[in-house]
Amino acid sequence: MRASRRTVLAGASAAALVAVLPRTAAATAPIPIAAERRVIEVRGRAAIVSGLLQPDGSAGARFRAGDRFRVALTNKLPEPTLIHWHGLRPPLEQDGVPGLSQPLLQPCGVYEYDFALRDTGTYWMHAHHGLQEQTLLAAPLIIAESERTDEQEVVLMLHDFSFRAPDEILASLKSRAVEMTKAMAAAAQGGHSAHGQPAQGHGAQSGHGQSAGASHGHGAHGGAHLNDVEFDAYLANDRTLADPQAVQVERGGRVRLRVINAASSTNFMVDLGAIDAELIAVDGRPLHPVPGRRFGISMSQRLDLRLRIPGTGAFPVLAVREGDRQATGLVLHTPGAAVPRLSETAAEVAPPLSFAEEERLRALEPLAARPADRRMTIALTGDMTVYGWGLDDSGPNGMREYEVKAGERVEITLENRTNMSHPMHLHGHRFQVVGADGRRFPGAMRDTVLVPARSAVAIALDADNPGSWMLHCHNLYHMAAGMMAMLRYV
Repeated sequence: MRASRRTVLAGASAAALVAVLPRTAAATAPIPIAAERRVIEVRGRAAIVSGLLQPDGSAGARFRAGDRFRVALTNKLPEPTLIHWHGLRPPLEQDGVPGLSQPLLQPCGVYEYDFALRDTGTYWMHAHHGLQEQTLLAAPLIIAESERTDEQEVVLMLHDFSFRAPDEILASLKSRAVEMTKAMAAAAQGGHSAHGQPAQGHGAQSGHGQSAGASHGHGAHGGAHLNDVEFDAYLANDRTLADPQAVQVERGGRVRLRVINAASSTNFMVDLGAIDAELIAVDGRPLHPVPGRRFGISMSQRLDLRLRIPGTGAFPVLAVREGDRQATGLVLHTPGAAVPRLSETAAEVAPPLSFAEEERLRALEPLAARPADRRMTIALTGDMTVYGWGLDDSGPNGMREYEVKAGERVEITLENRTNMSHPMHLHGHRFQVVGADGRRFPGAMRDTVLVPARSAVAIALDADNPGSWMLHCHNLYHMAAGMMAMLRYV
């Protein structure tokens, strides 16, 4: 593949995600990371986005087992920000949640972070202020288990992208919710809208062509609503399949592919095509290996896949939008192999993410067996007709608090009463998935679990990190519309 104009604009950002892999933290000096503006090209247009970059342009940071997390974060943006170290278990005051952990970092300001790393694995960092995450203010955060010489590491970071400002997207979702409510009322009164057209109620399809507007049931499946936002593009390491990143690998070599779903409002199905793989970790935590070629990944989750390159050639790795055929990805290729031109439309619609795959996962390092000291049920509430979401009917003006005590084994049942799935993330902890819809099983250790529409998922955790911690949906627009709460130690 020849270098394109995109390489000039975005090649450094795309390369940075691979370049981050061999970099390690210095023993004493903090790693300098800046939140700053950058320019990429999407569909032939220049786009101003954000990034979390080191001085050499590499994105994010990489540590080794046993290192301390030492980072100097500088805000080079024209507005305040704050960065969350997703999946890590820092002291509360270094967790990166405005007003809960620390004040916002003002322009030109610097925060220094220093805490012991308790886990290894694939994590990421992202803005936790307003809707900044949608501007690509995110980067990989890798804590290597060991320095393997027989395994090549590749990071695949997924984003959904819009040329519209995030607040415009949220406003359009809310305005369309008003239209939907009016249409449903008109249908109930006589089957026609105020304009004399047949009313389209909940589940009406708006189709493609919107620029990050609401999708009225697009991708609906079995009564579930899969996607409520249409984006202009889906990115893998800042690039579309019109000009994908090509990563050279050895024939017959072993690759550890670290997949990070940094999308704000999109789940994906990762499709490895002709490559057989083993899923060896989720959310940074090791699993008993699960073989396969297709693996679902919800917003904010991570997959570690161990691949063996089957021969000579080019091997696309695709991420297909849930309930759709829109795709992004990268290409693994052996030396000298031609990289084919790829379609941005997959051959098949990606199925909805279900809990069937989750139930196959078994943690390699599960929680120690003990009975729960505290049990609670938290309802996930809200719907598209008002575009309001919450926990136990809380809304954007009120945040629920759930109390725990240090040392307790806590079991939480997340009961989804809505027609959308919700990726629920708990800060400062890791938990084990222990059940779904009344079925008990010793599942994976995670920090984010997808709760399917009209389903209930049980998680268990040890209360071992005192403080007040965010529990929220990692669909950015659901969180902004009220689906967040706090787990507070008493």
